[in-house]
Amino acid sequence: MNVRELALDILLEIAERGGLSHVVLSQALSKYQYLEKQDRAFVTRVTEGTLEYLIQIDYVLGKYSSVKVQKMKPVIRTLLRMSVYQILYMDRIPDSAVCNEAVKLAAKRRFQGLKGFVNGVLRTVSREKEGLEFPDDAVRYSVPPWLFDMWMKEYPQDTVQKMLGAFLEKSRLTVRCCLDRAKRQQIRDSLSRQGVTVIDSGYGEDILFLEQVDYLEALEAFLQGWIQVQDLSSAMAVLAAQPEQGDYCIDVCGAPGGKSMHLADKLQGTGFVEVRDISEGKVALIEDNIRRLGYSNIRGRVMDALIKDEESIEKADLVLADLPCSGLGVIGRKPDIKLRMTPKSMETLAGLQRQILSVVWQYVKPGGRLVYSTCTINRMENEENAAWFVRNFPFEPVNIEGRLGEKIHEDTMKQGYVQLLPGVYPCDGFFLAVFKRKCADAHAGQKPGGV
Repeated sequence: MNVRELALDILLEIAERGGLSHVVLSQALSKYQYLEKQDRAFVTRVTEGTLEYLIQIDYVLGKYSSVKVQKMKPVIRTLLRMSVYQILYMDRIPDSAVCNEAVKLAAKRRFQGLKGFVNGVLRTVSREKEGLEFPDDAVRYSVPPWLFDMWMKEYPQDTVQKMLGAFLEKSRLTVRCCLDRAKRQQIRDSLSRQGVTVIDSGYGEDILFLEQVDYLEALEAFLQGWIQVQDLSSAMAVLAAQPEQGDYCIDVCGAPGGKSMHLADKLQGTGFVEVRDISEGKVALIEDNIRRLGYSNIRGRVMDALIKDEESIEKADLVLADLPCSGLGVIGRKPDIKLRMTPKSMETLAGLQRQILSVVWQYVKPGGRLVYSTCTINRMENEENAAWFVRNFPFEPVNIEGRLGEKIHEDTMKQGYVQLLPGVYPCDGFFLAVFKRKCADAHAGQKPGGV
């Protein structure tokens, strides 16, 4: 297997045919699991790196190519993009080798007549790369101008630069230790024996950062249900909720179930967690995790969050509404998100979130809690939707100061919400808000505005 050709095919599937980067890459690595670790690492880096820097790469190609990027043949466009990434950001590979391999691949893919074009463009990029200058920060950090402008309006410039810089760094694999199943040192020792570098997160003894992970599913700690992949930000949603023993919890959009498993863990075998999602496939993922982790107080259920479940009305002590969103907070893990998302799509998603909240609030008992969360960084989907919820339903914000540990401090926590930003904290971008249902139902039955 030619690893460059494999990376080319993966990128064609994502950038030209609309495949989701994390899905396509995962399927390819699973199919070619027999490849050496360094070959899988090369494919992963070239794929993810090309997508991360795509906007910047296209700017570079625009400077040195006589043919506009969008006018190129898809194979040639993709081949040039991945080769420019290697020239600019993979110092261990000689530029001459990148150029030669690209020319060979062009010929192999029956573009014999474009070998000279490919060679000329790449050698020019190699020759000129030390003097490259970018016109603005949107190109420098490789984000669409509209997205850069939106964040510049919402945050200070240095915060935006930290966030965008973090998106371009390698994302750490974060896991939560199931300390009811194995002791922390036992988990660490097991991981170390299998060549994994274990780093304390500093955000609680059950959260670890892992590096040098070759194949997660082969780790003893994973197979035994001692660890669960869960970003630090995701864990914060459960800590903010403060589940109590005996609570009945409903996670309305829960696949693959990381937060729900965390809830079940916090309940220490008491209470019950019902994890819902819209399709059999998504619920199957939930049930796989339930079986692996061995919890008895949790189950998956197929249910559309937009359809009211009469049997659940005022039954839940806690409703977790981690809703479909634009995903801008996980660009560091899924770089194609920034290439697909549009302002119109964000507006549509914000409306969908309000529609779901208009249904699921009814499941909360008087005095119970609702947690609203997203993995995005966008005031329309986050702060504005949280404010809309309080205006239209019988809930009040809950002060969450002190619930997320000593290292997370934001003034907004007094008002019941927090926006976690990558580069500011070692996690994905994540928003969470906690509300308590008023015991005296002040909801007048008016139709919520703005849905």
